[in-house]
Amino acid sequence: MEALSNLESFVRSAEQRSFSAAARLLALTPAAVSRNVAQLEKNLGVQLFQRSTRKLLLTEAGEQFLHAVKANLAGIQAAIADISQNAGQPAGTLRLSLSPGFGLEHILPLMPGFLARYPSVRLDWQLSNRQVHLVEEGFDAAIGGGIELAPGVIARRLAPVHVIWVVAPALLQGRAAPTHPAELSHWPAVQMRSPQSGKLHQYGFKGPGGETVTPVLDARFIADDPDALTHAALLGMGVAALAMPHAVTHLLSGRLVRILPDWYADLGSISMYFNSHPAGSRLMPAKTRVFIDYLVAEFERLQLAAQFNQKLTVLR
Repeated sequence: MEALSNLESFVRSAEQRSFSAAARLLALTPAAVSRNVAQLEKNLGVQLFQRSTRKLLLTEAGEQFLHAVKANLAGIQAAIADISQNAGQPAGTLRLSLSPGFGLEHILPLMPGFLARYPSVRLDWQLSNRQVHLVEEGFDAAIGGGIELAPGVIARRLAPVHVIWVVAPALLQGRAAPTHPAELSHWPAVQMRSPQSGKLHQYGFKGPGGETVTPVLDARFIADDPDALTHAALLGMGVAALAMPHAVTHLLSGRLVRILPDWYADLGSISMYFNSHPAGSRLMPAKTRVFIDYLVAEFERLQLAAQFNQKLTVLR
């Protein structure tokens, strides 16, 4: 702000042709205005005024500089006043990255309430299963799991990521449900391929007594998108290891059935990722701060963390 004060002292002094008159407009002492102008001249390496005891005249360089900065000064001052006045008001575009299926099914239904509460915020979503770099790509926040915590990035936990085994009811007709993950090798399966590494997902499933098993699957359908995997399971193409957020709606409707109910894989958490501010959350953009608070409150109100937990009793 020192540079702005120096510029303002110069412009007002040039308009008034007097340090004293400029000082009265700026509520400063004439000596302070004179020091500000002198500092500006020192920084620029140019003399802006011809000084005498009776007159204050602009040099040729001073005339050129005044013409260049005078119109811009008012805009800068207005911008500073506006951001200072409205800094605490949520406004502007909030860029968010999240996966398509999870975002459309579980997050989008919460957004009408958010926009009604904060009408000056505009949402700009990128729906993708890839991991993004918040700072480098200009995102305000991301929702997902396993995103690398780069310096300055904070994760706020929303819900667990539990993976369970599901199957379409038609695939169970005439067959006994498996009682151990090892038996899945005899079943047709649909399997997820990592969009980042290209490797097939192979989860270690925890069972009774602390046993952990990574099943060998006969994958008839492979996809790098969890929504495609979910649809394949609904079509009866094979057993599927689905994260609870993708499975829960279909389990409650009966379109999918959980098998091996005592087994699940724990992949950590669904979290909201956002950039921290060195001075703390008080200086975080208001649009980001209220979005985080709103989403956390809605997850608690709707008990989504409990719905995404593999222990949900109605599914067992």
